[in-house]
Amino acid sequence: MSRSAHVTSGPYAPPAPARTLTAVSADGARLHVEVHGPEDAPPVVLAHGWTCSTAFWAAQIRDLAADHRVIAYDQRGHGRSPASPACTTEALADDLEAVLGETLARGEKALVAGHSMGGMTVMAAAGRPRFREHAAAVLLCSTGSSGLVAQSRVVPLPAGRVRTWLTGRVLGSRAPLGPVTPLARSVLKYATMGAGSAPHMVEACARIVHACPRTARHAWSAVLAGLDLDHGVRRLSVPTAVLHGASDRLTPAAHARSLVAALPHCVGLTELPGVGHMTPIEAPEPVTGRIRELVGTYVTGVVPEDGSTPARIKEGA
Repeated sequence: MSRSAHVTSGPYAPPAPARTLTAVSADGARLHVEVHGPEDAPPVVLAHGWTCSTAFWAAQIRDLAADHRVIAYDQRGHGRSPASPACTTEALADDLEAVLGETLARGEKALVAGHSMGGMTVMAAAGRPRFREHAAAVLLCSTGSSGLVAQSRVVPLPAGRVRTWLTGRVLGSRAPLGPVTPLARSVLKYATMGAGSAPHMVEACARIVHACPRTARHAWSAVLAGLDLDHGVRRLSVPTAVLHGASDRLTPAAHARSLVAALPHCVGLTELPGVGHMTPIEAPEPVTGRIRELVGTYVTGVVPEDGSTPARIKEGA
């Protein structure tokens, strides 16, 4: 991991894990895994998105680790997980199964949360035996199951063939991102964050994204461009909550609505006004609050006495 991979102070500086380990996937790919918090606490598994790393979940890890066992891992080719020639949604599902098998006891249940490509990982694994064994409930953050490039609004043009083509070229670029400059921050903020995102949030996101190797960024962009996991959504039978930013240009609100309509057991839609694609960093308290609520309801069976839920801004079936 490069020195610029994450900020080193403030709310988005990654906390030190209680322990680290390596999970080995079905094809031999090695995955960096971190475990935070008490070993006997209810487990939460966090899967980050494209061009990110475990550092992306720093705010959630810091809060949840006080009374949860938080398991976060780097997707193959990201963070401290080496690159692998196998870049497919099946490989993502294999990797999640490997992490679950390495960190959870037989039959142990966890809340599994995935952001962006991490959510797609969950969809890809939905029908897998090990996922069904361990997932008590799911939180899908800022993600979609198909049509990502066509619906993306990162290129400021009307919807159509020209915008789709340009979006594919931009997201699939092989060019190095270079250092984190004021211009780079502005571009990243426009494409992935809400207009009101604070500078320290933008800085944290930029450091993480710019640290992703360009070979991994390009390889996974091709997978996302051809994504079709609609069948995975229909197999996701555990209680599943959906959360998205209302100002998300990368995976606009239409994706969240499609997920809600297709999920067999959707337990609510949380819409965050003014928030873009990077929901765990842009809105750490609502995201963490929703995770806590889902753990209390579906993992431990303990919910707040007053029934309060600060993350639940908008609910739908």
